[in-house]
Amino acid sequence: MFKKFKYEPGFLISDLICLVLFLVFWFLLPSRLFVAPTSFVIEASNGQLLSAAIARDGQWRFPVADSVPDKFNKCIIAFEDKRFYKHAGIDILALGRAMRQNFKAKSVVSGGSTLSMQVIRLYRKEDRTLTQKLIEMLLALRLEVRCSKSEILALYAANAPFGSNVVGLEAAAWRYFGRSANSLSWGEMATLAVLPNSPSLVHPGKNATKLIKKRNDLLDKLAALHYIDQATANLSKFEPIPGKPQQLPQNAQHLLNRFKQERASLGISSTRIRSTLDESLQLKVNALLKRYNNRYRANDINNIAALVLDVNTGSVKSYVGNIYQPDNTELESHVDMIKAPRSPGSTLKPLLYASMLNDGFIMPHTLIPDIPTQIGGYSPQNYDLGYDGAIPADRALSRSLNIPAVKMLQTYKYQRFYDKLKQLGFSTLNKPADYYGLSLILGGSEVTMWDLAKTYMGMARTLKHFNEFSGKYNPNDYDAPVYVSSKRDTRRDQENAQINSVFDHGAIWSAFNAMEELMRPGDEGLWEQFSSSQRVAWKTGTSFGFRDAWAVGLTPGYVVCVWVGNADGEGRPGLTGIDAAAPVLFDIFRQLPNGKWFKTPESKLKKIWVCKQSGYKAGEYCTDKIEEMVPSAGEKTGICPYHKLVHLDPTGSWQVTDRCESTTQMLHKPWFVLPPSMEYYYKIKNSDYKPLPPFKDGCGDMGNSYVMDMIYPRNNTSVYIPIEFDGTRGKVVLNATHRDPNIKIYWHIDDEYLATTKSFHQLAVSPAAGKHTLTLVDEHGERLSLVFTVLEKEASSRQHQ
Repeated sequence: MFKKFKYEPGFLISDLICLVLFLVFWFLLPSRLFVAPTSFVIEASNGQLLSAAIARDGQWRFPVADSVPDKFNKCIIAFEDKRFYKHAGIDILALGRAMRQNFKAKSVVSGGSTLSMQVIRLYRKEDRTLTQKLIEMLLALRLEVRCSKSEILALYAANAPFGSNVVGLEAAAWRYFGRSANSLSWGEMATLAVLPNSPSLVHPGKNATKLIKKRNDLLDKLAALHYIDQATANLSKFEPIPGKPQQLPQNAQHLLNRFKQERASLGISSTRIRSTLDESLQLKVNALLKRYNNRYRANDINNIAALVLDVNTGSVKSYVGNIYQPDNTELESHVDMIKAPRSPGSTLKPLLYASMLNDGFIMPHTLIPDIPTQIGGYSPQNYDLGYDGAIPADRALSRSLNIPAVKMLQTYKYQRFYDKLKQLGFSTLNKPADYYGLSLILGGSEVTMWDLAKTYMGMARTLKHFNEFSGKYNPNDYDAPVYVSSKRDTRRDQENAQINSVFDHGAIWSAFNAMEELMRPGDEGLWEQFSSSQRVAWKTGTSFGFRDAWAVGLTPGYVVCVWVGNADGEGRPGLTGIDAAAPVLFDIFRQLPNGKWFKTPESKLKKIWVCKQSGYKAGEYCTDKIEEMVPSAGEKTGICPYHKLVHLDPTGSWQVTDRCESTTQMLHKPWFVLPPSMEYYYKIKNSDYKPLPPFKDGCGDMGNSYVMDMIYPRNNTSVYIPIEFDGTRGKVVLNATHRDPNIKIYWHIDDEYLATTKSFHQLAVSPAAGKHTLTLVDEHGERLSLVFTVLEKEASSRQHQ
């Protein structure tokens, strides 16, 4: 029934030939046609161009866009290839017409190339011989098999020459009209559509007439094809043609440079990104910083930077790494100060405060010593050079006092704080903890604005997510901010939530409350100009030598960080956080929408009875107690050490002991008592402080009441005696304090009597270089002894370098 088919060798050979021809045809084109370098392009979140950089080969060539404006499609098809959607890469009718016209004219007056063939010509860049024309036709057929019509138009629009060093429609739109291609009019788009055919026409002068004629002819053709009406075509003819190419926007140049450096690590193949930047906000911040920069340059302060982060999305909303002024190289405006390591001044103090609250070292209002301090040759000073004796921790933070901060770090241990900063992701701590020591809290390290803002954003995100994660912690809250638009997958966040975090919700909430206080010694009136309708937690910082001025602030919606200074590190008088950076910070916040404040994380706070005067947990002798909501770790803090029971005579005017008063006659009264060195300054600032009554005659305190203390120098410290202007050796002022304001103190150095003081216990002396023993004895025989060292001039010079 069926005949057996006999396979002839000729069929096999023909099949193989067909297969080979098919494979040749299939692999004629590489997987990627155009490999020329493209410009780096940063777009705002709404797609508007913010910044672009010329490609490595000196051409303005943007990456291929996802879509081509419909106006350009219609213009280029009407001008170059009106049967584009009807042919498969070769237009036989157009080729016949061109051959007929060229034969009659005996020269090339018309071409029959389709847009597909022109894409191939742009790819091959070969001379236009007959052979090359045939190859173009073959490759055009292959291109049509591989790509859709819209993809072919996109390739043409991205790689066609538009005159000078401009390649591609999008680059041409910005260079010639200063706008995106999507926003061009019919007249402008028609102008660009005729340029790839004759790129030299774009130059102003003698070619202007030819360019206008070509454009107008195309507009009439668009009307004839009913793409536009004739009235629109006639009106479009009155539009001016482009003259000198325009500068492309430079509104996010430092982020563009950052993207160049980080593109590989971000895993992005294209040189164009849609960023998370808000175009309107970016332009406003640029203008605002430019205005402040013009003002500050009168004081030779040349650089300023600002970073705005969105707490809700963890993304960058504005990125201004510097005032970009490339024409003035002396200003070093190319330096991205958001990435530059700089001394943070006091901006790390809230992190220490939160750490101590988190780990149970303090409660929000715990008294911290604020007295002259020298630790291993290191002598911190407050901004106003004054002392409070003792101050609540939250007020010390809001006033940015240095000595309490050092005292707190001394208690917390700088090694522990260093580890906490490393855990938070501060990338510039590249030396061991001992290298920084206690100066870590006063700007002794370096940080970047990126790391600083990221940390405060992480804290804000953690507190804001309190309810969302049922009191747990999202480990991604402290991730680096993102600046490329891409929605992060949050589906597994809830199940990956953790019980513990760097800071608990209560510690963050208390730290933000302290940062709201807006106080600084000597500048209280200045804060009035920063009145705002929204609540802002914020902190300023000034580095040593007035080299860096910082301000960082946050709301539940945004984190703003500002730096002002000189990129070369030159310090300037008046370059402080409060004077230079804070005004900029609040001007930026005025550009941001208001929102509700953080919800109180009540389940992460505990009600504790607190001693109102000391801020410690109330003990049995605390007479004024208040119930406060404090971080849970506050339960681990100690009982108030400053309230004790004192024994008074029946009149209450004298302290007594059983040596001079019957215990049955004594009054036993709780008393708030600070150590003498703290009391010395505290009572000046706090008029309601009541010093202990003196002891009744004949009633010694048995050496247990700690009645005398040395303010300066402290035990085992080094002092330097300067040389006066007249060449004579200066003196060092010794300062002591005693609880009895009328007592006499007898001063001795190395067992040699010096002088006697009463009430005001200061003494100016000039001991020789070397180690000395200072001994103080009061009228009742109480003794105080310490050792100090007077430095040699050379040693002191080395120490102060």
